[in-house]
Amino acid sequence: MACLVARSGRELQRYDNLGRRQVVGCIPYRFKNCSDDSVGDELEVLVITSQKGQARGMMFPKGGWELDESVEEAASRESLEEAGVLGNVEDGLGKWNFLSKRHGTFYEGYMFPLLVTKQLDLWPEKNVRQRIWMTVEEAREVCRHWWMKEALDMLVERHKSLQQQNEEHALSCSLRYERLD
Repeated sequence: MACLVARSGRELQRYDNLGRRQVVGCIPYRFKNCSDDSVGDELEVLVITSQKGQARGMMFPKGGWELDESVEEAASRESLEEAGVLGNVEDGLGKWNFLSKRHGTFYEGYMFPLLVTKQLDLWPEKNVRQRIWMTVEEAREVCRHWWMKEALDMLVERHKSLQQQNEEHALSCSLRYERLD
């Protein structure tokens, strides 16, 4: 197994043209298993504690976007470092500008869905973070950042839209087959 170490330092950090630090995050998700062990269509998302602990609230993995990586690579790296998950980074959910109360500075944040394909037992920040799978509703309640809640809402809407398209396609196909009989 390769040694996994979280990046540190700000030497390669990206900033936008207004001087805002650019950060990237992911909403790691999976589909909840049904009682018969089949995969359902209800989303579960993975939230993590801050490095200071659960008392400071829960959030989705996020961190600095660095000069030597694409935005998708940064999103994937942050999910691995902070939550210990690997997966497929999907199309972005959007871009948010927000003020960090802790640092008193403005940031430009990008969020992506990450369909989890593997959950690791060991990851770089295992000793300083907890990770918890929960329903979308639970995550929305415990997430401390408004912009991450908005991204979560966008992910839910995207999946509802895809489900509806799939149902309409299935209905259309079944009607075509009925006409052939």
